[in-house]
Amino acid sequence: MFAGKRLLVIIAGGIAAYKTLDLIRRLRDEGAAVRCILTHAGAAFVTPLSVAALSGDKVYQNLFSLTDESEMGHIRLARDAELVIVAPATADLLARMAHGLADDLASTALLATDRPILVAPAMNSVMWEHPATRDNLACLRRRGVAVVGPNTGALACGETGAGRMAEPGQILAAAAELCGARTPLAPLPLRGRRALVTSGPTREPIDPVRYLTNRSSGRQGHAIAAALAALGAETTLISGPTTEPDPPGVRVIAIETALQMLEAALAALPADVVVCAAAVADWRPTTMRDSKLKKTADGPPMLALVENPDILATLSQPGPERPALVIGFAAETDHVLDHARAKRQRKGCDWIVANDVSAATGTFGGADNTVHLIRADGTLSWPTLSKEEVGRRLGQAIADHLTTAPGESPQRPSPPLRNGQA
Repeated sequence: MFAGKRLLVIIAGGIAAYKTLDLIRRLRDEGAAVRCILTHAGAAFVTPLSVAALSGDKVYQNLFSLTDESEMGHIRLARDAELVIVAPATADLLARMAHGLADDLASTALLATDRPILVAPAMNSVMWEHPATRDNLACLRRRGVAVVGPNTGALACGETGAGRMAEPGQILAAAAELCGARTPLAPLPLRGRRALVTSGPTREPIDPVRYLTNRSSGRQGHAIAAALAALGAETTLISGPTTEPDPPGVRVIAIETALQMLEAALAALPADVVVCAAAVADWRPTTMRDSKLKKTADGPPMLALVENPDILATLSQPGPERPALVIGFAAETDHVLDHARAKRQRKGCDWIVANDVSAATGTFGGADNTVHLIRADGTLSWPTLSKEEVGRRLGQAIADHLTTAPGESPQRPSPPLRNGQA
């Protein structure tokens, strides 16, 4: 995505600076050359050593360092980059940008650059809503500064509201658009196609305060939706309760129960491809109690359960609105490939993505995944990858399949990979 691109990342003083370390790693993974400026306050939250290790370059901190000025002056530092990213962008740094102050290396570089600037604000919600901050941000927007976030949620101070720095994936997508990594003229193999993705868990209510659910975080499904949108697909994401941020460029429909997910999925048809990545609860209570169940001398209550609708099998049924490609997920704890192959036959879907979700793998709620793509013509086993990379690889496989010319055979999967080979 960023092959050959040079980026400057400015890290200001905020607890969200820890997210910037992940952002730097992702930028490097996508081919970017990254230099970093770490403010004095930023160094209170992340160390220069950790920033240098992830960026692969020295960290710049001091405006009046004679060595730095002779080797990499602040003007050159500001202008060598094709994009400047400020993450986190604190209220203080936004104010100094708006008023043209230049009293440290970060503010001086920002004043000296003629490159696009992307800021990711992060602060307490009261600070974010303060008229001074709003005026400063409006001023920066008028000057062409791009803004990503902030998100709404739990803040480090213990309060809840707007002010959470955008997630690294959101900043990555915004940076790609600004520096031309994905321009309107770039190949978008899924342009004109419609994609539907389900993600996250479902919650099946027992009473007003309790429900049946599972450990799915939704990170993998959200990554797949983001990848399909990045390839040009008009993407709808139907998501159960999750803390994952909405992927950029994706229409998101929030649901709670399996019945709601099925209804939303059917309403979103027709689609060219459906990816059922959600961990749908297999059963739900036959009735939801109107009041909270109480402990009694008779012991625990008996819960009568009924089977939930099979969303994957329903969407796989032959018919005029059946998508050209239906993909399911098989989250297994043992005999992963055997169970997944049987599930593909039983459900009638075209592909199954199988993964091991036993406790030892840490897949549920974790950042990485080890999957096997099972199709009628073979099985492709990928090494352990980030869930974002799994999403990108699956998205590309979908694009390759859907853009195969009539009469051609889709490329057969490569032999299973061994010993972590890519």
